[in-house]
Amino acid sequence: MIDIRFVRTYPEKVKANLIRRGVSVDIDHLVFLDEEKRLLLGEVESKKSQRNTVSKRIGKMKISGEEPSVLMEEMRQLGDEIATLDEHIRKLDLEMEALMLELPNMLHDSVPQGEGEEDNVEISRIGEIPVFDFIPRQHWEIGEALDIMDPARAGKVTGARFVYMKGAGARLERALIGFMLDLHVDEQGYTEFVPPFMVNTASMQGTGQLPKFAEDMFHVEDTDYYLIPTAEVPLTNLYAQEILEPDQVPQSITAYTPCFRAEAGSAGKDTRGLIRQHQFNKVEMVQFVRPEDSYAALDRLVADAAMVLERLALPYRLISLCSKDVGFSSAKTIDLEVYLPGYGGYREISSCSNFEEFQARRANIKFRREPKGKPEYVHTLNGSGLAIGRTVAAILENYQQEDGSVKVPDALVAYMGGLRFIK
Repeated sequence: MIDIRFVRTYPEKVKANLIRRGVSVDIDHLVFLDEEKRLLLGEVESKKSQRNTVSKRIGKMKISGEEPSVLMEEMRQLGDEIATLDEHIRKLDLEMEALMLELPNMLHDSVPQGEGEEDNVEISRIGEIPVFDFIPRQHWEIGEALDIMDPARAGKVTGARFVYMKGAGARLERALIGFMLDLHVDEQGYTEFVPPFMVNTASMQGTGQLPKFAEDMFHVEDTDYYLIPTAEVPLTNLYAQEILEPDQVPQSITAYTPCFRAEAGSAGKDTRGLIRQHQFNKVEMVQFVRPEDSYAALDRLVADAAMVLERLALPYRLISLCSKDVGFSSAKTIDLEVYLPGYGGYREISSCSNFEEFQARRANIKFRREPKGKPEYVHTLNGSGLAIGRTVAAILENYQQEDGSVKVPDALVAYMGGLRFIK
């Protein structure tokens, strides 16, 4: 959430940011509501002060034996007026909150201007794209031929955009989860968590999924629970409504979770394979840092995710998302896109974002620079490290052999029980 004082002071900057993002929020009305609320608060304080003065006079009159009925009637009227003003302020607060929750984060100045995915800026390419002596197949063709993927039976049991992983395919997913967590924890210094896979409305609002993206979420009927779309939600909200002490910042945490997304608006996109599923596995990284350190932390987050791809010897590129492609809560996002030979191009496998204080304001997460110091909003970041299904897809396509088998990346052989080829 953006600070209302920033909106009040720099409304034109906020409007320009909305134009860059291609988003519409009535900033003039928000500023009007804010001004009206502040005027009413001043009026309420004046009437409360008047009521205190009258109360003291009534007390003195009672002590001296005077009749205070006239003043008591004045007190009653003041009380009614204050109650009316308080209710008006409450309604203004609700209207302002609704607008504030629809207001996206301010973009960092370095975010490139653009209309959509086609305007994202490539930063670099890393790794060698494999060259085959045969026409490379797409991952679902490979997986079904090897009998390690079964979307048909998953469709029967559940529906579209679900898949059974079986045998060496299931082992490959498990191997990747263990490999990624070991890398993040043992080498990169993250603390591992096993978080809840369901969260409440407040948590979804805290990280920015609600209210704007409600149609993308799976809600558990007759409860306040949602299935998590990413571990970012339970990990970031770990410290909601708390103040972190100096020795708790910076902090890096990681978790494996299943993720659940309705994929609203994606009809007809990636209907086959592992790229866009309603349920998928992911290893997530979240960081809590001081404001002045958050862009260095973003660089580190990207490097931590990239190390996974480099250890797996998968070719990838780094992309800076343009203004209309950056997510609602993010100030800046760097995507890692892995090369898929069967697809013939790059596909996103990780998004690393700096949210600055946007999520911390919504979830009320603060920190102290020194013991008993003044609390400030912490900066939060998150990145996929990586999306497991997409990593499986990348391995199947990049390591496919002419005989239909798939070579297991060297980094995963120990996690696969010594298996070097999936046949």
